[in-house]
Amino acid sequence: MQIDLTGKVIIITGGGSGIGRASALAFAAAGARVVVANRTLGKAEAVASEIAAAGGEALALGVQVEHGEDVRRMIAETVARFGGVDVLFNNAGISPSGSVTEISEDDWDECLNIDLKSVFLGAKYAIPEMVKRGGGVILSNAGTFGIRAAKGKAAYSAAKAGVINLTRAIALDHAREGIRCNVICPGYVDTPLTAGVPDDARDEFLGRYQPLPGVIRADEIAQLAVYLASDAARMITGQTFVLDGGQQAGLYA
Repeated sequence: MQIDLTGKVIIITGGGSGIGRASALAFAAAGARVVVANRTLGKAEAVASEIAAAGGEALALGVQVEHGEDVRRMIAETVARFGGVDVLFNNAGISPSGSVTEISEDDWDECLNIDLKSVFLGAKYAIPEMVKRGGGVILSNAGTFGIRAAKGKAAYSAAKAGVINLTRAIALDHAREGIRCNVICPGYVDTPLTAGVPDDARDEFLGRYQPLPGVIRADEIAQLAVYLASDAARMITGQTFVLDGGQQAGLYA
């Protein structure tokens, strides 16, 4: 299916690498004007330059997604540059390790703020601008740990489960305003975040927990995001989409 997003304005947080970068390039290839938001501005600028070199339009912004004023500025600068907001992809996130007795309060707060509060802030400030354009789409990355928890990932599992239910709440509250809101739950994806995992440890994990062979690519997540942002998905809202090679299909020991 060839998806045309010409004229649409897309904001992608955590757009400087991994799934965010792949999504920024995919949205731009579909004709969208892309705002690449990233904590490190230089990474956002590098992706925006890639888009521009391919003939697309992009704006790079340095944003800390857990701070309301930063998110408000992100939306305002997007509107100033491109005239509005059509799609927000909440992709930024961190994944600290530790059980509740091991993780510090500061690390817990940081994870909940970056992974969950950021979705609230993005929706809070993007929806009014989307409504002005007759509606819009909010997507969020949650990961499979938001569906089933993992040992040693207490904060991350809690935050991502919150993202899933917050998505449902947003979808219910704003459907009549033309807002659609969905979640993507990737499994083990080949990104810079997983690049440090030794090959033998990766292969053992995938062999034990993922029925389909191979490693999920970031561009495969990006293509799902493009579809969910398009009119082809106009009646899809409040849903969780799992792209994990079959991990969630059953229990593996």
